[in-house]
Amino acid sequence: MHLHHANGNTRLSFWSRVRAYAVPTSMIETATARRDVGDWAGACAAAGFDVDVDLKALARAYGHELRTRLRDDLRHLAPDLLRWHMPRIAPDGLLRPGLTVPLARYDVPERGGTGPRPLWLVVRTAPAWADAGQRIVLALWDGTRDDPHTARHPHPRPSRRFRLDLHRHLWDARRTDELRSRSGTGGSADTVPQELGRCAVDRWADEAAILLRAEGRPDGPVAVRAGPRRLVVGGSVPPRGGTLPVLPDAATWVPPDVELLRAGAIEAGRLHPLVAAALVPGYAGPARASRSPDRDGGPRIVDCRGARHRIALVDGVLAPLDHDPVELRREELLAALSGTPLPCLRAIDEAHRRPEGLSGVRERLDHGDTAGALAVVEGLLGPDAVLRAGALRDALETAAERRVTYGLYRAGLIERPIGPGFTHHVRPARRHPKCPTAQGGGPRPRLAQRG
Repeated sequence: MHLHHANGNTRLSFWSRVRAYAVPTSMIETATARRDVGDWAGACAAAGFDVDVDLKALARAYGHELRTRLRDDLRHLAPDLLRWHMPRIAPDGLLRPGLTVPLARYDVPERGGTGPRPLWLVVRTAPAWADAGQRIVLALWDGTRDDPHTARHPHPRPSRRFRLDLHRHLWDARRTDELRSRSGTGGSADTVPQELGRCAVDRWADEAAILLRAEGRPDGPVAVRAGPRRLVVGGSVPPRGGTLPVLPDAATWVPPDVELLRAGAIEAGRLHPLVAAALVPGYAGPARASRSPDRDGGPRIVDCRGARHRIALVDGVLAPLDHDPVELRREELLAALSGTPLPCLRAIDEAHRRPEGLSGVRERLDHGDTAGALAVVEGLLGPDAVLRAGALRDALETAAERRVTYGLYRAGLIERPIGPGFTHHVRPARRHPKCPTAQGGGPRPRLAQRG
């Protein structure tokens, strides 16, 4: 998916960080293992999806044949691959908020027997104020607002611009080999204007034909969003009146993975395995290599009163190695009485409040990888660390609070956010006697806290 707010080297750097943090290797491995055994719901849970699809209710409403078709699609859904290809926004590479992306269309009888109407399999992202954890909702949409989750969403209708029903290779494990042939190569300076250089211009004609067939239209013009406030109309003379079909973003731009590989900014082993297999001929490497866990595992050196001392993990906590217990107790007492602590103790305190790996922790939290963030913290401070007041604890507490916000949004308890502090208007408790926690949020950080 294209991102319009980054270009040149900045754009490549942006997508490199997205690929490093947005879809963790552990998520890919777990979701793949569950999909391989036919557990589509487990794969969705592993990939951070909330499922609002009831197959039994679908069979009652539309028959077993449709349920069978949908279940077959769900069993081949690779939710981790879908997350990989979802639209993202600058500056942090988070999922584009408030979006409804169609994955597949099924024709069902119209109520009253007047003819077929579409039933869409869609995924939705939460509004920006409730996007903690970067959860994605898998649901069905039949054009009504009967579903309370649909009624609360800012854009419940399937997007015309961001649609993947015509690009199943971006989520359907049966068709991932189509990625290479449908990616396009981009235009050269000799064939297209410079600002269209990242567009998959060589694919536009074929993709437009696919779009027109899906829309049941004859050959004709299509609209292409080739950048902010830039609309290109391709094909014959536009008809008078009416709305032109819009070429989906997935068909408009060269995928970022193609650009990263072409520029040598990423190795195939760091791509999603299904993406690497499709884009790199003959690729048969290992599963996607994980990013450095931001830990070195060895002692850290501190200049302490003219000597070089070591601090390292001892019995699950970060501790000084070159001071005896009596000296440490004396220094800690002096520090409590407003004295200046030893440099070794200051280094440990700073590591608890603002560790060197804080940026990596924040990025993982922003992308919903709480387990990865806690693993980094444990690697830096030890699994039995007691967090002290500071930037690290603030980041973990903020992430936990925002996950609660998402849970309230999913439960329908929040009308809308008010103010920058995420102050909420909550519906009366008598209408919702139980307030569920955020689905899939997992436990709060188990690291202890102290001031």
